[in-house]
Amino acid sequence: MPGVTPAQADHFARAVLAEAARPDDPRRGRALVLSLLTEAARQGHTITPPEQVLTALERARVPDPRAAVEAALDEGEVLVVTEEPEFDEAAPEDEDLPEPEENLALTRWAVAEEAAGEGLLRLRLTASDLLDNATIKQARAGLPEDRSLALSAALRTGVTVWRGAPGDLAETALTLVRAAAGHGLRAAVVTPTEPAAAALAEGADLPEGAVAGLHRLLEPQPDAGAAPGAVVFGRGEQDPLELDLAVVPDAAWLDVELCAVLVEALPDGAHLVLGGEPGALPPAGPGRILDDLEASETVPVVELEPAGPGGPLAALTAAVRGGELVAVEAPDREVVIVPAAGGAEAVHRAVQLVTDSIPRALGIPADEVQVVAPAAGGEAGATALNAALKARLNAGPGRFGGFDVGDRVVVAAPLAPAAVGEPGTVTGADAEGLRVAFAGGEATVAPADAARLRHGWAVPVALARGVRRPAVVAVLAEGGELSRPLVATAFGLALRHLSVVQAAGPALARAVRETGVPARRTRLARLVVG
Repeated sequence: MPGVTPAQADHFARAVLAEAARPDDPRRGRALVLSLLTEAARQGHTITPPEQVLTALERARVPDPRAAVEAALDEGEVLVVTEEPEFDEAAPEDEDLPEPEENLALTRWAVAEEAAGEGLLRLRLTASDLLDNATIKQARAGLPEDRSLALSAALRTGVTVWRGAPGDLAETALTLVRAAAGHGLRAAVVTPTEPAAAALAEGADLPEGAVAGLHRLLEPQPDAGAAPGAVVFGRGEQDPLELDLAVVPDAAWLDVELCAVLVEALPDGAHLVLGGEPGALPPAGPGRILDDLEASETVPVVELEPAGPGGPLAALTAAVRGGELVAVEAPDREVVIVPAAGGAEAVHRAVQLVTDSIPRALGIPADEVQVVAPAAGGEAGATALNAALKARLNAGPGRFGGFDVGDRVVVAAPLAPAAVGEPGTVTGADAEGLRVAFAGGEATVAPADAARLRHGWAVPVALARGVRRPAVVAVLAEGGELSRPLVATAFGLALRHLSVVQAAGPALARAVRETGVPARRTRLARLVVG
């Protein structure tokens, strides 16, 4: 169970089983293996060296760690994944060959990573030019060199990676899809959420359906037989998407499972473009799709130069991406820094900004302001912020599983009606569940699924990244969650105004300067080589 430590589980076992609760119980060893690999997955890893697991089991007083691993393997919950060493042609003939590398992986993520690798390899190998040379040359006419290279690579290659700032990636994606559609190709820009799709499509002059959220694009299906927490999609290998070209301008949120679902739904010969900022915040789930593709050296990688200097928001976010926390001139209060002495004061300041200062000074209503924090927990985390904001904006007892009519919510775990990160508003409730208005329409969330929702006035940055807002209040307190990618992502969510509630002191500048993307152990870079 998430949040339960081995020590707490042992305590519970002793309370229930008394002397029958023994450290050498085979069930305990097997469960600890799963717990260790699940925690590794939460940190983004898809594989874990066996020696790390064995050492942790020894610390947990498991008498026979290897037997515990074997028990987990026998149950099918864990797999051993083997990587053959690269052959060195220059090595002497009598030199011993290196041993294959073995790792442990949860079956769920191992299967997903292999499916993602196979799908990306298939797209590479089945691709051909989507347009002839003359037409591609015409589509590139008048574009800067980097944009021209980006369009050419996307139209000629099965899988392409673009790197750049979010705005530049989105504009280049629209340019590519507009050109492709103009020449009869079936093309779409794919976004994390429906609000992101609606914002991107507004004024884009594209055919209907040419910008879509991934969740809706894959056509989620009600399926009573699905595993708990799983969403079944109608589109896949048996019923692929009718697309020649799919462009995901912000693909950094794709974990290996979502990537596998997407590539399996693309037909042979389709082209896929994945974009992301350099050093972007990694996905909430395991994997590092863009970094692995780049490391594989099997796909073209195109760097997009900034289209222009931008305003104060763009300047601040770009500086953070480069490792600097700088003061920016903001004559129209595009950026405001609000110091706070600690977590409690940070929460108080955030509530003031949402309910009074921003609506009064900037004319941005409270329902267009998003509060973000590095994580859910902590004195100034999203949970504490939501409690304070609910008390001011929609006070109530939480009579419907912790929610009241009028509450802002966000999807924290997959639901058939809406993607992770999708915001909504509770409009009613009855015995069938909560009625929630999402961007794609109203849906009923069954009581058993209500735990997949969280209050949404304040959201952890990783959960908020799929929707940009007119105003953002970033509450940053000192703690282990702060990093350059997290701060850059938080600041980049604001369209018109950013308030930074600064309760981290010098730790914020230090994190931006020194703390980059955490390393993740993955296999995809080797799987896509084929």
